[in-house]
Amino acid sequence: MHLELPKVRLESLKDFLKHYLMIVLSILTALGLEAWIEHSHHEHAAAIASAEIEAEIQGNLEQIEHIRAHDRERMQALEAVRDGLLHDIQAHEPDAVCLQHAKARMPDGFYLDYRWPVLRHEAWSVAVANQSAGWIGSEQLRRYSTVYALQDASAALMTADMSIVLDGPRMNDAMIDLQSGTLTAQDLLHAVNQMAGTVNEAVHNLDSLDSRIRQAIDPGKQTRV
Repeated sequence: MHLELPKVRLESLKDFLKHYLMIVLSILTALGLEAWIEHSHHEHAAAIASAEIEAEIQGNLEQIEHIRAHDRERMQALEAVRDGLLHDIQAHEPDAVCLQHAKARMPDGFYLDYRWPVLRHEAWSVAVANQSAGWIGSEQLRRYSTVYALQDASAALMTADMSIVLDGPRMNDAMIDLQSGTLTAQDLLHAVNQMAGTVNEAVHNLDSLDSRIRQAIDPGKQTRV
């Protein structure tokens, strides 16, 4: 900011004070205008960051809903196979019959899997990196940070649960033995039961994550599962 002093001859104290006040007023006006421009820039950046974060969170909720629907369908199919295998084994059916019934209960192909959503955080990371997050209101910022913390915590919890419930190598061996025709009905029951338990845990965790994210975004709104 540069101000030119008026090149006039001051004839009296009154003239001096007038020019002095003009200079002070010019400085204050310039500073006020600069502050207003900076404040407007911050508000604009915060509004853009908030819109991008809101869109990202909404996209993550849609992804959670999509994956949860898939996992719930897989859970029901696996539970049906598990219960059918258990019934056949208790009825002393031969392994070949048990396996045939198990495959028939999964007409789209016999496979054991579950899915977990890839939840994005790019908008949040950018807002933190370019400091626009610091210009978002404190309450709104707290809600956003809670949502992303919930996402990370749920993914970590699911990873921990998998290590307890699911025996990956054993599952792979069971699928190879099934293809080679050497798998027993008892071993398949164990493998299916493991995967059914894992998918059940995934669905439960996604139910909880969806509910908690919606509650964090809008504490006054009733959550849905």
